[in-house]
Amino acid sequence: MDFTFTEEQQAAAEAARGVFAGVAPDSVPSPALTPGAVADDFDRPLWGRLADADLLSLLLAEEYGGAGLDAVALCLVLRESAKVLARVPLLESSAATAAVQAYGGPELKAELLARAGRGEAVLTVAAHGRTGHDPAELAVTARQDGAGSGWVLDGVQTAVPWAYEADLVVVPARTAADRTVLALVPREAQGVALAEQFSTSGERLGELRLDSVELAAREVIDAEGAWEWLRELLATGTCALALGLGERVLGMTSEYAGKREQFGHPIATFQAVAVQSADRYIDLRAMEATLWQAAWRIASGAPGALPASGDVAVAKIWASEGVRRVVQTAQHLHGGFGADVDYPLHRYHAWAKHLELALGPAAAHEEALGDLLAAHPLG
Repeated sequence: MDFTFTEEQQAAAEAARGVFAGVAPDSVPSPALTPGAVADDFDRPLWGRLADADLLSLLLAEEYGGAGLDAVALCLVLRESAKVLARVPLLESSAATAAVQAYGGPELKAELLARAGRGEAVLTVAAHGRTGHDPAELAVTARQDGAGSGWVLDGVQTAVPWAYEADLVVVPARTAADRTVLALVPREAQGVALAEQFSTSGERLGELRLDSVELAAREVIDAEGAWEWLRELLATGTCALALGLGERVLGMTSEYAGKREQFGHPIATFQAVAVQSADRYIDLRAMEATLWQAAWRIASGAPGALPASGDVAVAKIWASEGVRRVVQTAQHLHGGFGADVDYPLHRYHAWAKHLELALGPAAAHEEALGDLLAAHPLG
């Protein structure tokens, strides 16, 4: 069996490292010192460089100007972006356009995909439900209008990332027939309202309120399985962000522990420090292995003993717990430097908490995995 990445996937990762090389993780004010949002917009110059490097169109087919790559390639790029805390909607926009390509109608694809790949159209996804604890697809209702030629949406979605900057918000919604559709809601559509929310990282989120929002039929994807596929891709991408962040934080910790001396010796030589660092290294390797398994299942569609959602659940268990343990250990080993707002570790801690909350508690994913095992007995 060959576990190496393809040449195309490695090229995407190399291009990402080049684009992100000049990005400073502290390019905006500290969230610890800023009431409200740390910035009014995402990093537009970086977004342009990603478009120029063809990294916004990785998952798109050649006919839309893309590279035709897969979820593994996207996760490799996301991993690099998290190492510098890149402030761009790379995950949300890439996943949304991939869902449109896989499940959308010809007219919608022709109108949107090439523009999104060039960075001219920005998409995000409302994936956290009404409260952040309930299923996202139950927070909004979708009904067909009187003529049967369009849809009407009502409901509320919380904590939508980049809601104020995106051109379109992909909203899962439930129909009277108990099916989930994906609605592409223009931010400026009549009946759409946003209320400011703020993440632990200091980024501006939006509570999305939909009051009888009317959409044309072509703006709603009603293909079976579209939301489930998009949800799993978003979750796997978030695991990739957690991995990249964790790797950078462990690297910062190793560098600090190798220089910081106590009793005339670097603290990295102390057994207690070495053991904690080794434990966090093991966490990262487990996060990595489970991430690539989940990304490969999504990319290949290969059958398994469990549905792909089982592999995604395992990846989320490790990512949610692992990223928290990594940053907590880093804070402990850095001592007071970890909380110093002139040192970037506190930013990584804030972003890690945001990712942990976005992924949800490991216990919930363990329960979901248990339900899958009960429904699909092994052996």
